[in-house]
Amino acid sequence: MKFGVFVPQGWRMDLAELADPVEQWEAMTAVARAADAGPWDSIWLFDHFHTVPEPVRETVFEVWTATAALARDTKRIKIGQLVGCNGYRNPALYAKMAATVDVASHGRLFAGLGAGWSEHEWTAYGYPWTSLKDRMGSFRESVELIHRLWTEEDVVFHGKYHSVDKPYVEPRRQPPLWIGGGGEQVTLKLVAQYADACNFGTGRVDVIKHKLSVLRKHCDAVGRDYDEIVKSTSLNLFPISPGDDPVTATAKARGRYSLDEFRALGSAGSAIAMADILTTKEIRTQLEQLEEAGIQYVITYIPGVAYDHSPLERFAADVVPAFS
Repeated sequence: MKFGVFVPQGWRMDLAELADPVEQWEAMTAVARAADAGPWDSIWLFDHFHTVPEPVRETVFEVWTATAALARDTKRIKIGQLVGCNGYRNPALYAKMAATVDVASHGRLFAGLGAGWSEHEWTAYGYPWTSLKDRMGSFRESVELIHRLWTEEDVVFHGKYHSVDKPYVEPRRQPPLWIGGGGEQVTLKLVAQYADACNFGTGRVDVIKHKLSVLRKHCDAVGRDYDEIVKSTSLNLFPISPGDDPVTATAKARGRYSLDEFRALGSAGSAIAMADILTTKEIRTQLEQLEEAGIQYVITYIPGVAYDHSPLERFAADVVPAFS
C-alpha cells in the first residue's frame, strides 16, 4: 500500500489562522517539502475556488497554479489533484496543462479528473450549472478526448459537448490519469476504459468491495486488465499516539474551531468536514481492512498540518512503515 497526503490549500479553512497570503503559501509549501522528505508517495490538492462548508472570504489557492509551483518546490514526491473539475477547463486545455506540468515535475504528475459537484462555485465563476445528465455526458467525452490527445496525433472530435480539430498537444506526455467517483454506469466504465487509477471518496469497506466488483465487471466487458488499475480511497484522519489526551488532540486538529463548532460545520457534498481522531494502531487496523478489500493506495487529509507538522510525522513514522 502506498500513501499520499493533502497539503493545506485553504479549501477546508486550513490556512485561515495565517493572515498573510504569502505566509499561507509558505505553510502549504512547507508541508509539501516535509512530505517530500518523508516516506509519502504523493501530495494532493483539491480543485475548488471557495471554502467549505460555507463559502467565505478566505484564501483558496488555485489547483493547477499550485500544482505547477509545488512541482518546482519538491524533488521526489508525486503531485496530484483529487480531482480536477471537468467543468472548469475544456479537455484540450486540460491535456495541454497537464502535459506542461508533467514536464515541469520531471514526470511526477498524477492527473486527476472528475465531473464536478459544487454548484455555488460554478455559478459564481460564470460556468453554466447544467443537469447531472449533461455534466456526466461532458465528463464522458472529456475523458475520451484527453486520453486520445495524450496518445494520438491530429485528433478530430465533434461530440455533443466538446469539439477539437487537430490540436497540437505538445510536449507529448501521458501522465497517469486518476478518475474520482464511484458512479457505476458512467464513471466506473470510464475507469475501465481509460484510467490508470480510481479513487473512491469513502473509507467504508462494504461500499468499496461493491464498487470494485462493479469495476471488475466493466473491465471484463471491455477487455481491460483489472489489475492494471490502481484502486485508491481517501480518509480524513488525525493520528494520535496511544495515551494522548483526545481533547488536546482535538484542539490541535481543529485549529480555530472547538469540537462542537467543527461538528456543526457538517459536510458539503462528498467532502467530509469531520476527521476521525484515531490512534496510529487504530489507523493501521482500518488500513488493513481496506487493503483486504482491494485498496492499494490511501490518500489522507490531516487537519492542522499548516500549523503543526507533528501529526504528519506521526503518521509517517507509525503507520506508513507497517505497509511498506
